[in-house]
Amino acid sequence: MLIFALVHMFVLNGTLGFPLWLHFIPGIQFRTDNEPFKAEMQRFTAKIVDMMKQEKLYASQGGPIILSQIENEYGNIDSAYGAAGKSYIKWAAGMALSLDTGVPWVMCQQSDAPDPIINTCNGFYCDQFTPNSNNKPKMWTENWSGWFLSFGGAVPYRPVEDLAFAVARFFQRGGTFQNYYMYHGGTNFDRTSGGPFISTSYDYDAPLDEYGLIRQPKWGHLKDLHKAIKLCEAALVATDPTYPSLGPNLEATVYKTGSGLCSAFLANIGTNSDVTVKFNGNSYLLPAWSVSILPDCKNVVFNTAKINSVTLVPSFSRQSLQVAADSSDAIGSGWSYINEPVGISKDDAFTKPGLLEQINTTADQSDYLWYSLSTNIKADEPLLEDGSKTVLHVQSLGHALHAFINGKLVGSGYGSSSNAKVTVDFPIALAPGKNTFDLLSLTVGLQNYGAFYEKTGAGITGPVQLKGSGNGTNIDLSSQQWTYQTGLKGEELNFPSGSSTQWDSKSTLPKLQPLVWYKTTFDAPAGSEPVAIDFTGMGKGEAWVNGQSIGRYWPTYVSQNGGCTDSCNYRGAYSSNKCLKNCGKPSQSLYHVPRSWLKSSGNTLVLFEEIGGDPTKISFVTKQLGSSLCSHVTDSHPLPVDMWGSDSKIQRKPGPVLSLECPNPNQVISSIKFASFGTPLGTCGSFSRGRCSSARSLSVVRQACVGSKSCSIGVSVNTFGDPCKGVMKSLAVEASCT
Repeated sequence: MLIFALVHMFVLNGTLGFPLWLHFIPGIQFRTDNEPFKAEMQRFTAKIVDMMKQEKLYASQGGPIILSQIENEYGNIDSAYGAAGKSYIKWAAGMALSLDTGVPWVMCQQSDAPDPIINTCNGFYCDQFTPNSNNKPKMWTENWSGWFLSFGGAVPYRPVEDLAFAVARFFQRGGTFQNYYMYHGGTNFDRTSGGPFISTSYDYDAPLDEYGLIRQPKWGHLKDLHKAIKLCEAALVATDPTYPSLGPNLEATVYKTGSGLCSAFLANIGTNSDVTVKFNGNSYLLPAWSVSILPDCKNVVFNTAKINSVTLVPSFSRQSLQVAADSSDAIGSGWSYINEPVGISKDDAFTKPGLLEQINTTADQSDYLWYSLSTNIKADEPLLEDGSKTVLHVQSLGHALHAFINGKLVGSGYGSSSNAKVTVDFPIALAPGKNTFDLLSLTVGLQNYGAFYEKTGAGITGPVQLKGSGNGTNIDLSSQQWTYQTGLKGEELNFPSGSSTQWDSKSTLPKLQPLVWYKTTFDAPAGSEPVAIDFTGMGKGEAWVNGQSIGRYWPTYVSQNGGCTDSCNYRGAYSSNKCLKNCGKPSQSLYHVPRSWLKSSGNTLVLFEEIGGDPTKISFVTKQLGSSLCSHVTDSHPLPVDMWGSDSKIQRKPGPVLSLECPNPNQVISSIKFASFGTPLGTCGSFSRGRCSSARSLSVVRQACVGSKSCSIGVSVNTFGDPCKGVMKSLAVEASCT
């Protein structure tokens, strides 16, 4: 396997996640011509390169690393740094080259990358990208297969027809290297998500999902695409292309050699109309926003808009939390708890005048920072006058806060991925004498993109005010002596490990109450399928399984109601908010628990709940590829690319083919839920017959498929008869595997 090595300070989620301690080096400024920063960057980069050399991992040493990257997408923001940014890039390039890896270095999104550093493209489309020298290859280092999910946002996805179109266009126009970001989705365990507000799931709608399962038809369609491109390889690397004219919004690209090699790409970049074109004396139907690949300049082996791969409908098997056999039968069905103290409870608390920025105070040792203040309210204070309604006004740089007055939660506020700042006004009741204000501020990942992002702050920087709505009284508490505590008492006492002796399993389990630690033991779900916890019923917090954090959970942050569609039109340029699902629902309810973290029994689950929830409502789910599979193939589809070959009999096989195959090796096709050859409507799971359908559809498909692990059916009137002459027809099938 060849490896593309990313060498920078730290690369997280495609953006830069510097260690927090770097922020505290005197005189440092990130990513600019700054000597303290450059010294640390060179020290780290040289260390990584030396580690690779010691293991002989570079291709120049006979190893698998063929390419290294220095910096990341700096060109998107370098104008903010002026001349110092330009000199920094020149320095970074020289520093990288001096390490003598023996393999090329690249800079992503850096149009002025100094020679011989290769500037590359990141984005949804890179067919129009041109490197800054004819001596450099055209490379696409990040092809965004989807987009990341944010807490409070709907779930983005990218249709595979568009993704395949982008890849085919890139190679059509001279591309040499293409890398998917992401090809395998993942999980932001612990507190590693950035953003802020990037969710714990980093599934990214990738061909391999967060759980490691194939996402169909995306995985299969891209596999077919790359097989088709591979069939063109000899011609692509042998010559430069020519561009015969086909007409407006149409483009033919031909790679032809004097020795007889010939491959072609035919593109319709229009977004509205399918077009029939003439090429080399033959007619070809080009759907809108699609590319056809002709490895021999004659036969279409693949079209980006015509999917031969099956669609698999994933399924989730739900089961209630199986409390371990050795758990007590105490109140709470095996749950125990510890209350987290409100306000200051640790010996390392300190007092300062005014309001402090959070990240500089906590050094990101915890998501949490307590701001605590006690003040006396005189009995004759106007705020206590009859009829006066007091409001607590708090302004924060983000990302969320919970306000407690005299030990009671009076309200919570939180920002969003588009605006992390929080401004809240909570009606409160004050008493004569001492009143305590405990404000728990929290981060939801740190800023990890943009110019000067290390200077982006968080926390309650004010003002904090008491406002009397009835009499106009305003008391500013911002400059008073506030007491601060980094982190929670439970973090200091290592409650996440579950080993404390303070767990209470005898008292009634508190539910829907803020600041509670919960613990239970459980048996792993049976089987080998990927595991997740459904946190429906909880509010916001963090969870640990056997002492390892599975990340922040926040099922109460619901996405907006509008903006989602049942099906997204793949035609036309994609953007991160074009195709959304899950509107009006929690951004994330299911949280991945790796099987490798689980024992068959006696596992420990610990939760810290911030705002209130009921842990007895959480459940486990296991994810399967599913027993339902579908395919929908038109009579104008190309043959499946696997059937392409030099055998003339194969090439003369009449019409396209619909193929089905059960996802698991021990399954067979047990039933056909739907089959229609004619003009079927709908999508997988909701197919219906159109205005015409062959009466033989179901019987033909059943005979060909039931009882077999896989089957193939010719999509033509020769197989089904002609239910409606002169009409383009298709075959839609939904089957079950057991």
